[in-house]
Amino acid sequence: MLRSTKIVATLGPASNDPNTLERMILAGVDVVRLNFSHGTAEDHLQRAEVVRELCRKTGRTVGIMGDLQGPKIRVGKFKDGKVTLKPGDAFILDADCELGDERRAGLDYKELPRDVSAGDVLLLDDGRIEFEVERVLGNEVHCRVVHGGVLSNNKGINRRGGGLTAPALTSKDMQDIRTAALIKVDFLAVSFPKSSADMYMARQRLRAAGGEAFLIAKIERAEAVEPGALEDIMSACDGIMVARGDLAVEVGDASVPALQKRMIRLAREHNKLTITATQMMESMVASPVPTRAEVSDVANAVLDGTDAVMLSAETASGQYPVQTVLSMSRICVEAENSAPVTLDREFLDRVFTRVDQSIAMAALFTAFHLKVKAIASLTESGSTALWMSRLNCGVPIYALTTRTATRYRCALLRDTYPLMVNYAGDDREELLEEAETTLLRAGVVDKGDLIVLTIGEPLGKSGGTNTMKIVKVGENRRA
Repeated sequence: MLRSTKIVATLGPASNDPNTLERMILAGVDVVRLNFSHGTAEDHLQRAEVVRELCRKTGRTVGIMGDLQGPKIRVGKFKDGKVTLKPGDAFILDADCELGDERRAGLDYKELPRDVSAGDVLLLDDGRIEFEVERVLGNEVHCRVVHGGVLSNNKGINRRGGGLTAPALTSKDMQDIRTAALIKVDFLAVSFPKSSADMYMARQRLRAAGGEAFLIAKIERAEAVEPGALEDIMSACDGIMVARGDLAVEVGDASVPALQKRMIRLAREHNKLTITATQMMESMVASPVPTRAEVSDVANAVLDGTDAVMLSAETASGQYPVQTVLSMSRICVEAENSAPVTLDREFLDRVFTRVDQSIAMAALFTAFHLKVKAIASLTESGSTALWMSRLNCGVPIYALTTRTATRYRCALLRDTYPLMVNYAGDDREELLEEAETTLLRAGVVDKGDLIVLTIGEPLGKSGGTNTMKIVKVGENRRA
């Protein structure tokens, strides 16, 4: 059974073994995530090569996403590795401290004392520990512990409500962008962007390094969801990630579900990709089955219209990476089967100003009402398939392309299944026949099936889709 929603799986120690990774790919992984917060450039290069070799072996299309660490603000290291803090304790975040103790800790972000003031609330270790700032003295932030616990090396710091001025791209990110370009990743996720300027800078650095990946903006700062800010960021990226971990810490966990729905809806309206992430199947790090709450969480993201759902620790360091992928796939399919198709309603109040986008919408409308077997989009850049995937017409979309890069980028599109077409000529009818042959060979249509084809003329021109054709598979079109 076809699954519309794609699965992104993070690689790590639990999925390093090629046999395990192959089983994960066969279980349904569509995109693998290389987390640049961990490991070396050589580690990521080796993992990418294993993924590509397994794609050749299994015949599956699996994209590769590099994920930049970004300005994750952290405490430094402690002499004993950790300290235990109790409510009411005084504690100092000291930019000059080398090794922390039970009274103070160092900072990897030296500007924090300039960013905070008395009364601010700081949340550490994903919100598990809470400090209130009492005063700032030079490079020292004097705090009072509100909620205590064990604080260990390198735990993250967020300010409730956002407002920290750390730049989105660090010197480490600049180096990792060069690594991503060398790997030729299909997607590059940028952490903590505050505006379109952050995304433009990342794109400029990536292009300068020779990379052509789609840029994914990770929405995890409070500033990024303020009125107008999200639309601004979307104007400069190819997709967004609903990164619910840091976002929940900054805006409050109760705000996240509504924000998730708003972000996915806006992204689809702006023809952008969406990935929903963080703790989707967290219990499966140590359990072979998900909780009922996790099942509902994944299903709701699918019903919201997300392109992909993402696994982090579950496949990077968990005990059951293959079972987790299988479970997530099963949940996605069940949720998709329950979703109504409301294409006609979604067309209301939409205005199409481009020829290629108009053809894409016409193909959806026709496929829905004729109840065809498939939509086949002959595409150079993947744009036509992207536009069609923004609306659900209940008909699978096959992105047929001669470009390897386009094939792997389309792996993340909802309702879309990329296939390579081996044709280098300029005869339109020969290309259409090759498209039919490709669909037949893949086993997704049979002779006599009705399909909708979209194509651009002249052939080979990106962004030139200008023709829609209704075809009965197997008919001799030259007769």
